[in-house]
Parts: sequence; C-alpha cells; structure tokens
Amino acid sequence: MSWKTKTARWACGKHGWLALVGGISLFLWGLSGLTHIAMVLFGPQQAQFMPPRAPLNLQGSPPVAEMLGKAGIDRAVAVRTVAYDGHSLVQVTTDPHGMRRYFDPVSGREIPGQDARQAEYLARYYLKEARPITSITLQTGFDADYGWVNRLLPVWKIRFAGDDQLTAYVHTETSSLAAVTNRTKGWLQTVFRVLHSWDWVPPSMVWAKVIVAGAMVGSLAALALTGIVMLVTIRRRKRAEGGRGWHRVAGYVLALPLIMFSLSGIYHLVQAAITPPISQMRMATPIDLRAGRFPIGAQWTGITRGLTVESLSLVEGAGGRPLYRLGLARDEAMPRGEHDHGAHAGHAMPKTAMEIRSARFEGVQPTGPALYIDAGTGAVAPQGDRELARTLASRYAGVSEDKIAGMRLVTRFGPDYDFRNKRLPVWRVDYAAPVNATLFVDTATGALADRVEHWQMPERYVFSFIHKWNFLFPLGKIGMNVVVGGFMIALMLFMGVIGLQLYLRLRRSRR
Repeated sequence: MSWKTKTARWACGKHGWLALVGGISLFLWGLSGLTHIAMVLFGPQQAQFMPPRAPLNLQGSPPVAEMLGKAGIDRAVAVRTVAYDGHSLVQVTTDPHGMRRYFDPVSGREIPGQDARQAEYLARYYLKEARPITSITLQTGFDADYGWVNRLLPVWKIRFAGDDQLTAYVHTETSSLAAVTNRTKGWLQTVFRVLHSWDWVPPSMVWAKVIVAGAMVGSLAALALTGIVMLVTIRRRKRAEGGRGWHRVAGYVLALPLIMFSLSGIYHLVQAAITPPISQMRMATPIDLRAGRFPIGAQWTGITRGLTVESLSLVEGAGGRPLYRLGLARDEAMPRGEHDHGAHAGHAMPKTAMEIRSARFEGVQPTGPALYIDAGTGAVAPQGDRELARTLASRYAGVSEDKIAGMRLVTRFGPDYDFRNKRLPVWRVDYAAPVNATLFVDTATGALADRVEHWQMPERYVFSFIHKWNFLFPLGKIGMNVVVGGFMIALMLFMGVIGLQLYLRLRRSRR
C-alpha cells in the first residue's frame, strides 16, 4: 500500500471521528461569533461623532490656582475646559474614581452637581435623544453589561425611557460616549459572553476553560487539517453528487478560514490565561496647583492672537512644572517639529451614520496641535507634545528618557492600539530593555492610555489580522464585517450542516 493511500485512509478515519465534536464546536463559536458582527452592524449607534465644542475665551478669568484654591483644591489629577450647552466650563478631577467638579471660568464660582448634568448633556448630544431619563447613576466598576474592554471609569450610566432600554455610558473626563446599548444589544452581548468568550468561567478555573475550550476549538483546526490532507491525497475525476460533492468543493475555499479562526482563537485563549486582560489606563499623578499662579486670563487676548484655541488643560511637565496646554484647531499652523501634519492626511470628519459607525472603530482624532505656556511664569514653553510625551512615558515606565527606543504620534486605531482605548491622539513610546514594553500616553490629560509588553504584541496582531480579518481594512469596518460574516455562514452551512449530515449518514450505514 502506497504512502498516499495510507495517508488518505488515516486522514479519512480521523476526519470522520472529529466530525461530531468539530461540528458542534463550529456551530457554538460560529453562531456566537455572528452575534458580535450583528452588534457592530445593527447595534445602537451614536448620531454625533465629534465631541461638543464651545467658544473658549478666558479673558478676565481668575488664575486657575486662585479659582480652585478658594474651593479648597490645591492638588488635582486633571484640570481642563469642557463644552456644556454652548459655553465652556473648567472641569477638575481630584479623585480619579469619583465625580468631577466644575467651575465657571468667568466668575470662578463652583457649580455643584454639574457632573451628572454634564453626563446627561453629552448623552443627549451624542445620541440626539429627547426622551425622559428614567435613571442616572455613577458606575465605578466594570460589570457584565459594561465590561473591562470599555476601559473608561468612572462612567455615568444613563437609562432612557422606552421599551428598548436604551442605555448610555458617559465618561465626562474625556467628554466621550464610552458605550451605548439597548435590549437587543444586551441580549446579543449575553450570548457572546456565554457561548463565545466564556466570561462566566471564574478566574480560579481559567486553565480548565483553556483545556475544554482549547480542545473543542482545536478539533476544528484538526478537522480542517485532515480535510486538507484528504483533498490532496484523494483525487476525483468528477465531482460527487449531492452533499458530498458540495462539501468537497467548499473544502477548497473554507478550510483555510477555518484554520485561521481556530488557531488564532486558541492563541488568544492561552495568552489571556497567562496574563488576564485588564485595563492599563492610569491617570496622571496629582499636580500641585499652587505653582501655577500666572494670570493667563489677564493676557488671554495677547497669547491667543492669531490662533484658534479650542481647549485648555493643565499638565505637569519636566521637573514637576505645571504647564497650560492650549489645544488648537486641527488645521492650525504650528512651527516645524511641533506636529506631524502629514499624519492628518485624509482625516475627513465623519458625518453620515455609516461614516460615524466606521469612525468609532477606525478612529479620527478630534483635536489639533498644542501650544504650551508655563503656568508659573507665563513664558511660552520651548517643548511641544513630543517632549511632554517623552516625560510622561518615562514617568510611567520608571526609567530615564534615554531608554526610549522610538516614538511616534498615533492618530488612528490599529492592532497595537485599538478602538477600545477610546483616546486619540496619543503618543506611542517604545522601550527596549529593561522595560521591553510600548506605552501610549495622552498629552492632553497626562494619562497613560495603554501599556503593552513586547511579548504580548504578536498575539495582538494575530488576533487582529487572523481572527478578526483586519487585513480586509481597505473594505472599511462595515464591508469587512459583511465579508467575515459571509464566510462564517458559509462555514456553518457547507462544512457544518453538510458535514454533519454525511457523518450521520455514515453512522447509519455502518449500523
């Protein structure tokens, strides 16, 4: 007997044995995987993408240190201006896990209870909703409905009236809609968690989850591999009739996608067990506000002459020096070396519902370059975003700046920094030994947006390009999901339904 015949018989025997377990696994993960695509394509969607804007004129405003000092605030994690109903307010974060405080920039007066009103304003702005609100609560932890993948905390959970149970999660610190769901999406999320990601398994049994789920998903890979061996070793002069013929034809097209889904899923499963996925986002250390007594309001007109300033925030530069960061319009001209204007090429603002849905996953940065003013002296700081990013990253990494191997501005989401992080733009800062990690820092607030160890980076690319098929990015997020969904349906129909039918027919014939 030739090796080809032996190999064909071996593959045929194993393929039939794997059919039942593999077929069940295909339907389990295939159908539950389609729920994720359904959430992307048909889930509730914000009607507005860009954050609200308001004229920013601080002429005559008291110094920030004086304004906050009267309220008993001498240290703060974040100080920035935000838009509210057509005008600007000063937002102060003293406790990263608590409510934000707000001040009128003209009078310096604190506005009690504004954080809840700010959240309601943002929810109605993003969703274009006029319905009454049935409940609004501050959520400080992740749960089944608002998982860790959303990254942002604390958020305001806002439930609108209506049978659809429309619910918005608003992060006021970044003026963003962190998540939006309704009854249908909530049901789809539950199906995905229970059947696809198995989030119901307690952390103490994570390796049992890896063994059971890995064996089931591994049966899919083995099923595809033995099928490929059969396609190579068993040649037919003409296509077999009925389901057997269609199953063989589909094998030429669908065996590779089946291997891609299964092997990348196992890789993702094992790495998640080795290093449980948690949010790496960290707020900046509290800034000493007493050093920032420069009366920027008294010289606002002169400082901003010829510039379009859209926001102001207080950040900590090198040596603990407080700096005013003036966020300029996206098309604002800046001196060479301060900003990479080429990074904005083709970044048109999303307007239609389809563009907004895609932009949430692809990312469009809402801000432009920045100008820095020393909050103590009023002098224009020589540094720009790049220098501040170096300072912030080294502070979070715990090493000196000379350990930086490379850095660049990130203005779009991608495999290494995806849409779950929410913040754009950020600076990517790469470190060699002894850190061996990549940090993403937000210079507008001084926050660490994410940290990825270098050994974790390959899995991110495999999961993104092999499991989620992001190599189809030229088709756009919507087109890509349609293609992936089509292949998944074809897998279940031709490989699952017909394959199981052939398996059961073979069992009956043997009996």
